[in-house]
Parts: sequence; C-alpha cells; structure tokens
Amino acid sequence: MKSSLRQHVHVLSACACILATFATNAAAQSTLPAPMRASIDSIVRDALASTGTPSVSIAVVKNGEIAYANAYGSARLSPNLPAAPSMRYSIGSVSKQFTATAVLMLAEQHKLSLDDRVSRWLPSLTRANEVTVRELLAMQSGYQDYWPEDYVMTSMLVPTSAQHILDVWGRKPLDFDPGTRWQYSNTNYVIAGRIVEMVSGMPLVEFLRRRVFTPLRLHSVLITDEGALGPTDPERYERFGLGPPRVAPKEANGWMFAAGELAMTASDLARWDIAMMDRRLLSPASYHAQQSDIPLKDGRASGYGLGVFVGSLDGHRMLQHGGEVSGFTSRNNVFPDDRVAVVVLSNLFVTDAPSTIARAVSELLLAEPDTARERLITRVRDIVAGLQHGTIDRSQLTPFANAWFSEQALADFSSSLSPLGSCADVSPTSRSLRGGMTYRGFLVRCGGKALSVSTFIMPDGRFEQFIITPE
Repeated sequence: MKSSLRQHVHVLSACACILATFATNAAAQSTLPAPMRASIDSIVRDALASTGTPSVSIAVVKNGEIAYANAYGSARLSPNLPAAPSMRYSIGSVSKQFTATAVLMLAEQHKLSLDDRVSRWLPSLTRANEVTVRELLAMQSGYQDYWPEDYVMTSMLVPTSAQHILDVWGRKPLDFDPGTRWQYSNTNYVIAGRIVEMVSGMPLVEFLRRRVFTPLRLHSVLITDEGALGPTDPERYERFGLGPPRVAPKEANGWMFAAGELAMTASDLARWDIAMMDRRLLSPASYHAQQSDIPLKDGRASGYGLGVFVGSLDGHRMLQHGGEVSGFTSRNNVFPDDRVAVVVLSNLFVTDAPSTIARAVSELLLAEPDTARERLITRVRDIVAGLQHGTIDRSQLTPFANAWFSEQALADFSSSLSPLGSCADVSPTSRSLRGGMTYRGFLVRCGGKALSVSTFIMPDGRFEQFIITPE
C-alpha cells in the first residue's frame, strides 16, 4: 500500500517468455494513431525487459475517453497464462482516493466536516481531540504507519481487523504534532475508513459499492481484503535480488481495509479517472478540495491533496498515486485539464515498471506536435521583438488585450526592453487550462536578462493576455 515505488534495483534481465506473450486488445477499441500505439507498446516492452516484471495491464484516456487498453507479458508463469485487459490487478494505495471520496460525499451531506476532530468518533486514539479528518486524508496527522515495509511480515499472514490496527498503531505516540509535517501512513486511511462506516452506518465496501462502483459501472471491482483474486486473474510475484519472479504471499484478510483493498481492471480504473475529469460524483468544491495541495501549518506545500499527490508534468496539472500490495504494483496518472490519464498495473511487488511506463506514456500523450510548438514559440518571440520597438501585431490580440496594450504600455515596453538586446531564446515553462483559455508560460532570455512571459490564449489562437515580468 505504498504511495510510490522505492528505487531498490534496476533489473537487467527478464524471462524470455514475458515478452513472447502479448495479449490482444479486448477491452477497448483503440482511437490512437498506429504510430502512437506502437510507441506505447515499445515503452512497455522495454520496461518489462529491464525490470523482469511478469506482466502489466494498461489503459489510456485521451479526450476524456478510453483510447487504448492492452495487456502484456504473462499473468501466470507456470503454466503460462498470457495477460489480458479483462484481468483484475490489485491497485494498492490507489484505493485511498476512493476512501477520500467517500469522506467527501458524507461531508457534502453535512454528516461530517473535514475540520471535525477524530475524537468525535474515535476518542480513544492518541490525541484524537487534536487531529482533524482533513489531516488524516492529507497525511498530516502524525499517526504511525502500520506497514512501511516493502515485504509482508509474518504478523500480516494472520487475519486482523481495522479495530486491531487502531488499537495498536492508533494509540501509539504521534510521530509529530498534527499538521506540522507530511508523512505517508496507511493508518490514517484505516481511521478514515472506520469513520465512514460509523457515519454512514454501513461497511465501507458497501458504501463504495452503492455510491461509486455501481453508478460508474465498475463491474470488475474485487475487495481483496475479503479474498484473493481468482485463477483467471494474475498471480502475485516478488523477486529476491536479481532472481526470478517467485509467488508472493497474500496479506491475510483485514490488513488492507480502506488503504489498499481494491482490485479491478485497468479500464475500470480509467473509468474512475474519467469520472474525476467529468466531476460526476462530487461537487466542484469537493473536487477542488481533494485535488489541491494541503499546506502544513507553517504554510509549506505538502504536494498532497486528499488521497492524491498533486503536481505537474511538463507544465500539465497532474494528480497521481502509486500503489503496492504484496505481489502487485500500480501507477495512476491523471491530467484533468487535458482530459488525459494513464493507468499501469503490474503483478510484481516493488518494481518501478508502472511508474516508468506511466511517465513515458504520459509524456507521449501530452507532447505538442513539434510544428505547433515551434509556431507558438515564434509568435512569442516576434511579439517580444515588436514590443522592444514599441509595436505589436494587434490582429493576434482579443479586444481586451488590445485595450490593455495602450500607447503608454507600448512606450514602457519599448524603453525597458530595447536596451536588453536580442531575445532569441524562448522556451515554454508551463501549461494549464483556466477560464476557457489555455494558460502558457514562457522563459525568454534577452541578452543576459531572463524574462517571464505569462499568456492566456483563446481557442481561436488570439492572446487574451501577454504580460512580461522579470524572472
């Protein structure tokens, strides 16, 4: 149930049978161009070969729809069973965003508040009168993680309950004062899951089934905390050093509750991602709360929202989470503004294959065509050069932008920029959507001076904003 992969080893060998069994795409009719599909297949092949991962299943969302789904390698090595897109994989800690969504649903019903103290429901936990629900979901509570190891301890082979986890780890001294640090802890989500059950009056999995799985038609979902995957699903594997994949033990029932209990197909996880993009389950305010960085009490950024890491990739706003449970590793990258997502599920414990594949495929999907990128860079360079001489091509501006570029503005631009010399070096720095426009940031070097250019571009290509400030 780890948040991201630990970079233990880069394996340089793999079983030849892994790459010999590529399953055909049975989950979705591809709408990606053939060259892009070939590039994705090549990315996956290389990752399987370099890490020795038995199999992966992927789903790609583009323009808010599943555009490609495929599975690669061997779901089971002996006897060999080729992986297929219809197979379910454990998603590990990606499950946490489902638990966070359940909490937000109850908050929308005014049955709880993110600012409620844990003591409202679980007063016996350590400093429960100080820790808020928001701090649980944002990994800022201080409760000690009950499973930080990257292997299954012998104690986890014995069935347990959420209450046992809370009785042991929920009553230990906090690792830090609430809200003062960020530290990943599965215990936070066991507490959150119990709160959902106490507030809703039903088991967490039943709440999710009624409010999430059924409405979104996620028919493949299995609760692995209640039982193992079936014989037609992938086997779970682990490796010792550079040795071959070995069947990994399954955690006993009860250990995954609310923190890593879900298994599903890559396509069903992609459907969940699309629902996030479409804001189908929660209000805009709740999605904003979930997807925003939750700062620490001293104002420092945490890089985490409510069950998701928040950040960017090549200037594109990104929500992501990885997952590990025994024998499975996963990665889910979502770019809501671009309506793009990449799901990668694998059946090997502690492998960087899913994160490597997800990043490479994400970059492939988000890359601008070279010609479009170069045209935009040329436009920015020409406008800056014109401003150095006190002129601007007003056909490239909206009426508001035209009004902003007054004669006084042009004179100030010219007097301040012209002494800097030629501005030949222009590079994009950021990209996002806002107000029906595309925000684009650029770094421009004029002589020895670095300038920041902040633009908003309308769908028809005209600039609604073109502001230059010192970098």
